[in-house]
Amino acid sequence: MAASCLVLLAVCLLLPLLLLGGWKRWRRGRAARHVVAVVLGDVGRSPRMQYHALSLAMHGFSVTLLGFCNSKPHDELLQNNRIQIVGLTELQSLAVGPRVFQYGVKVVFQAMYLLWKLMWREPGAYIFLQNPPGLPSIAVCWFVGCLCGSKLVIDWHNYGYSIMGLVHGPNHPLVLLAKWYEKFFGRLSHLNLCVTNAMREDLADNWHIRAVTVYDKPASFFKETPLDLQHRLFMKLGSTHSPFRARSEPEDPVTERSAFTERDAGSGLVTRLRERPALLVSSTSWTEDEDFSILLAALEKFEQLTLDGHNLPSLVCVITGKGPLREYYSRLIHQKHFQHIQVCTPWLEAEDYPLLLGERPAGSSGRRRGLKQGEQRWTGCTFSEKVALEMLFSNFPDPAGKLNQFQKNLREPQQL
Repeated sequence: MAASCLVLLAVCLLLPLLLLGGWKRWRRGRAARHVVAVVLGDVGRSPRMQYHALSLAMHGFSVTLLGFCNSKPHDELLQNNRIQIVGLTELQSLAVGPRVFQYGVKVVFQAMYLLWKLMWREPGAYIFLQNPPGLPSIAVCWFVGCLCGSKLVIDWHNYGYSIMGLVHGPNHPLVLLAKWYEKFFGRLSHLNLCVTNAMREDLADNWHIRAVTVYDKPASFFKETPLDLQHRLFMKLGSTHSPFRARSEPEDPVTERSAFTERDAGSGLVTRLRERPALLVSSTSWTEDEDFSILLAALEKFEQLTLDGHNLPSLVCVITGKGPLREYYSRLIHQKHFQHIQVCTPWLEAEDYPLLLGERPAGSSGRRRGLKQGEQRWTGCTFSEKVALEMLFSNFPDPAGKLNQFQKNLREPQQL
């Protein structure tokens, strides 16, 4: 009797889904140029998915982009009539019970919520998914694809289980389960993209998943910023962040000056200050897989070299982003008491970030990467510090020419 009731319950639950799936398959034949893009993250902080949506729209597809709307996407995305953004509600974990139980309940409810959202959308010829996060989105998107006849495309940024392993350890049962899940459902996709050749090779060697490397290409709004726009941005940021403010007052009180530029009151001409500081910009999601202790170690090395008498410019380091570890690293930075380095952690709006990068600063990333034996290091530096220092010395503006000889001295390799 109990078994019959369970079978009847299962039929009652699945029958509506099957009927809806059949109807959506019929509808999909009329929407062959439609793509459903899914990211279980903040759309405004997912630039690669925004680029995918813009690229698909440019090639004649209509795009429904599902994701959290915690921050504003770029205007080019919002103004495109081929792109519809559907906001998802971020479900919070329960505050009772063991953490594993809390996580499990959240995953189940998130799976049901995402399934409901996808089934009541216009079906697409393709479901385009960013991974991570892939739990539970890979399984849900695959299931919806089976019902609706959509092909699943996964864009692999990293492995979700490996990020989970940074918190719980690689041998935690939850991490091992997540690895099995990601590998099993990842193989069920129809097409796979990834961001690097190393990721492509790892997917092929370890999981037998064939992927195509699609490198990030900056959107059209990433370009060199005119000097007057740079100045306006520096003045705007200076109202809330002291590193962008002028180090000294101009002789003419009506001259408008930032830490990097000044505008002549009479002519309106904007010029760069000769003794302006160097500018380093890094974006981050402040998650466990981005180890910013590497950058902090490089900044400490830079500070020490300056204190040792090397004639180096001062440095402004801007780390922009939102995430769970932001406060943790902000406290670490505050404890450093740098004398020649100023660090600020603003959240830049979608329109301001390209303008700041258009100033051509140095760039940095704390994303963890594996190192092989036999690689070289700079004299007195670890390999990680070498990478960060190379970006500092090779890219940022050096108006007084203070770095040239110092950079040559650092490039004396030694075998590990």
